[in-house]
Amino acid sequence: MMVLAKDYVIAPKERAVAAKTPVKNAFQFGLKTVGWSMVALFLATSALTFAKVIDTRVVLTGSMVPTINPGDVIFTAPVSRITPKIKDVVVYSGKRFDGTPVAPFAHRIIGGSPLVGFEMKGDANPEPDVQRPKLSEIEGVMFLRVPFVGKLLQPQTMMLLLLSGFGVWLIIGAFREEE
Repeated sequence: MMVLAKDYVIAPKERAVAAKTPVKNAFQFGLKTVGWSMVALFLATSALTFAKVIDTRVVLTGSMVPTINPGDVIFTAPVSRITPKIKDVVVYSGKRFDGTPVAPFAHRIIGGSPLVGFEMKGDANPEPDVQRPKLSEIEGVMFLRVPFVGKLLQPQTMMLLLLSGFGVWLIIGAFREEE
């Protein structure tokens, strides 16, 4: 006859390990996978941006609605990697009439050429832009748009998410201590 210790010895409460349900295991695995994937994506994006392979920008205005909305993040590649052509959305540095830079704009190329200058227009704007940037003035060509993420990158939202995450962590910790 085989004698098993688990049949005769009761483990102290602090050493007893509760069995996890398959649903809980799947949920924890999914949560860890999503979390590590986001960390890997963030690190890869940071490394590519640091190496000047890509650039990311948060769109602040509605000049490209409905294609690009305020709060969207756009990824651009330099013109040395992607040659801009008509119908592409590009980022160029807007300038005043005296030549001083104002801000970068993400608008669509609707005509022109690299030598003479491209005719630019925001999809929601009624008229084309006054400035006609040449190829050397274009900072990048958009190849990817991620909706809504730029709204999460605002300081107020980041602080709210941080405090909410801390609160959830405290609540989960309190429930774990009761078990």
